[in-house]
Amino acid sequence: MRFDRHFHAAKTLFLLVVLFVPVFSQRNIGPKPSVWEREIIEWREEHAAALQKPDGWLSLIGLEWLQAGDTSFGSAADNKIHLPDYAPAHLGVLRLEGETVTLLPPREGFTGALLTDGKPAEQQILFVGKDSDQNNPRLTAGSLKMYVIKRGDRFGLRIKDAKSAGLIHFSGLKWFKPDSSYRVIARWIPYQPQVMMALDTLVGTRYTTPVPGVAEFRLGNKRYRLEPTIEEPNEEHADRKLFFIIRDLTSKSTTYGACRFLYTDLPDHGLTEPGQLVLDFNRLENPPCAYTTFATCPLPPPGNRLKIAIPAGEKRYHYK
Repeated sequence: MRFDRHFHAAKTLFLLVVLFVPVFSQRNIGPKPSVWEREIIEWREEHAAALQKPDGWLSLIGLEWLQAGDTSFGSAADNKIHLPDYAPAHLGVLRLEGETVTLLPPREGFTGALLTDGKPAEQQILFVGKDSDQNNPRLTAGSLKMYVIKRGDRFGLRIKDAKSAGLIHFSGLKWFKPDSSYRVIARWIPYQPQVMMALDTLVGTRYTTPVPGVAEFRLGNKRYRLEPTIEEPNEEHADRKLFFIIRDLTSKSTTYGACRFLYTDLPDHGLTEPGQLVLDFNRLENPPCAYTTFATCPLPPPGNRLKIAIPAGEKRYHYK
């Protein structure tokens, strides 16, 4: 009899475990993320990883505008551009003459500490792209990487450091929860011909860029339009992309005040034919200026300053 009682008690306990443990587990696990949500999460991880590269935007520690004539750079006090103390005292001289920037040796000559695209530095004219910095020669010295940029009619030296405070104190990015209602299908209306649009930047310069068309979409039963420029292939984008510079009402509170960026694939029928494209505002990202005061970010054109809030994508970045 005692055996039977023990047997029935054990059987009852077993049934309770079988019946209730799965329910308890399901409540803790929750619904599995969709394929779209997993893609958003993976993209966010890639975005954060790109920022943390040794030469990513978090490494940017300086932007020095060049004046006509010679500008010396190094850690010594007599340089016009002062580099961190762990840099050599005198690295080189940048000579600006009209539209030409020439790299010259310091008084004592190049010491071997400075490299140009991985090779020992030598006197040379530095290529400076007008619309892209991708092919501008990289000057490196230890953890420092520098290159000359052009913004409007100004030339400057951009300075990055793999040991920057931005990289050392990076504490992660903040995001809105993925929301599929902010993934919309837009109608693509090409411009024939393309129009030229003037964009202002945070550093007070202005440049013109072609606009191939306009994307028209609906949010909250209202129709909106956004004009993009074209992002050519580079290290971050292997293919041509449409590049939208956007500001919405969240810029006053939860997102970066100046603007956010959105990159999309080209329309399904190309740039010159009417078609459709996906605008996934969950992929809105902060511009480089949100992470460093030394970036030169474009500001959104008037038509891309939306009078609605889009609580999707990346939130404001907070320094530690």
